[in-house]
Amino acid sequence: MNKLPRNDEILIATVKKIMPYGVFLSLPEYGGIEAFMHVSEVAPRWIKNIHEFVSENQTLVVKVHHVDEAKNQVDVSLKRVNEGDKKRKIMSVRKTKRAEKLLEVAIKNSKSKKKIEALREEILAQYDELGDFLEDIRDSGEKAFEGIDAKGALQEELVALVAKYMKKPEVEVSTVISIKCFEPNGVELIRAALAGKEAHYLGSGKYLMKGRGEDYKAVHKAMEKKIKEAESALKGKDCEFSAEEKK
Repeated sequence: MNKLPRNDEILIATVKKIMPYGVFLSLPEYGGIEAFMHVSEVAPRWIKNIHEFVSENQTLVVKVHHVDEAKNQVDVSLKRVNEGDKKRKIMSVRKTKRAEKLLEVAIKNSKSKKKIEALREEILAQYDELGDFLEDIRDSGEKAFEGIDAKGALQEELVALVAKYMKKPEVEVSTVISIKCFEPNGVELIRAALAGKEAHYLGSGKYLMKGRGEDYKAVHKAMEKKIKEAESALKGKDCEFSAEEKK
């Protein structure tokens, strides 16, 4: 890892010292080096009391906005971090911690003498995060180990742990179906067309259908099949039918 972070990098920081003019923090992802946050970078409005926004030992998600390599100085900002940045960073940290734990367990269970740090360096030479490596094992199996010195019992243990604790996240596809039937038995026709399709009535002739699974293409294909079946069931009837996928 670089000695100093990059401009615009989103990092975890721990508040160490609070002054009227700004905050001194440590950056654990960079060996605990010091960073500074000017009071003007704490919030998007004027601050009367900086302690209302930060406290000592508090963990923050910050954004690097200036790096002076000659002075070994890093300036960060809290106000420049949006909610999306914050959520992605927190998820990334959780994923990394989980990956670290699984690596430790795999090494312990396989009785490998390889140090975690050595294995970590090999992984990070090919992947941005440890969690990315484990997700690659989940998705690609043994191919993920190409260029990684984790063979025999260690490799087997990692594959087993990933299979047990790292399931693929479910994706969801939602479609809003609009149906208007002018037949005398229109209600019965609609019920029959949507039977078994887990359609929930939203009102005003609209119905919500959801599909879930690990593979988006498969879920989307299954959803399209349901929609075609529903539309076909009303073919030849005095009905209006439309479908729109929710983004």
